[in-house]
Amino acid sequence: MTDLTAPPTRRAAPAAGTTPGTSQGPPPARPRRPGRLAPLPTAALLLGALYCLLPVAWVLVASTKSGTELFSTFTFLPGSGLGDNLADLGAYREGIYWRWMANSAFYAGFGAVLSTAVSAVSGYALAVYRFRGREAVFNVLLAGVLMPPVILAIPQYLLVAKAGMADTYLSVLLPLVLSPYGVYLGRIYAAAAIPMELVEAGRMDGAGEWRIFLRIAVPMMSPGLVTIFLFQFVAIWNNFLLPYIMLGDDEKFPMTVGLYTLLAQGSATPALYTLVITGAMLAVVPLIALFLVIQRFWSLDLLSGAVKS
Repeated sequence: MTDLTAPPTRRAAPAAGTTPGTSQGPPPARPRRPGRLAPLPTAALLLGALYCLLPVAWVLVASTKSGTELFSTFTFLPGSGLGDNLADLGAYREGIYWRWMANSAFYAGFGAVLSTAVSAVSGYALAVYRFRGREAVFNVLLAGVLMPPVILAIPQYLLVAKAGMADTYLSVLLPLVLSPYGVYLGRIYAAAAIPMELVEAGRMDGAGEWRIFLRIAVPMMSPGLVTIFLFQFVAIWNNFLLPYIMLGDDEKFPMTVGLYTLLAQGSATPALYTLVITGAMLAVVPLIALFLVIQRFWSLDLLSGAVKS
């Protein structure tokens, strides 16, 4: 017979934060705070930044040195000849360096605008429209991305020479208009940023395909198009092989080929080395200015939330 007067057995209260009836194991590990830096990746990034910025720092310091200071002083010790170097560079052959700089600005600016326009139209068409052979065209473009430009330089020169356009501005611009990498970025960004619901809504409202592209697609693709423009501008600005093969008149040279001719003459005239270094220092300034001006256009998630699916 059960003793009804026996006191009931008391169970230990569960620990705070646990569910009653479950086994109480060791407390879970504390999650890692997101603000802490991992030492190994941070060190790798710092080494990579140092590797990239060290040549720029050397050019900035070396451009301040005169011809004698360049080879007789410590590498990163600033000199006193920056003003003379700038004056000598501007006076060399009646200021031909500024002509080279203007040519580079024309090739890079106009070529980047044309290439961005072609990439926008091509990428939008490959992302929105369904037609036979679309994937084959895209695969050919991917093959063009993987192909080194040096392989295409000689065939491009032969085609341009056959058309009678060698040693002209068009001989440098035309091969740069179609960028496989730009078309690839255009298609990827258009597929991700343009909802088909907006395209169909525009068609139902009676808008034509060009109107839909200009009024709907281009504003939504603008961050990607800015990226394509920047990549193309930097690539054309730094391009050396194509204008070196296409051009023979040094009045049409871009800055890269012009500085190369000065460097080749420096073995016989060492005084030209300071002009080459000063010219290289000035050539970096437009790229830095472009990055500072264009970064505000990199707005992420433009028109995000326009369509709720």
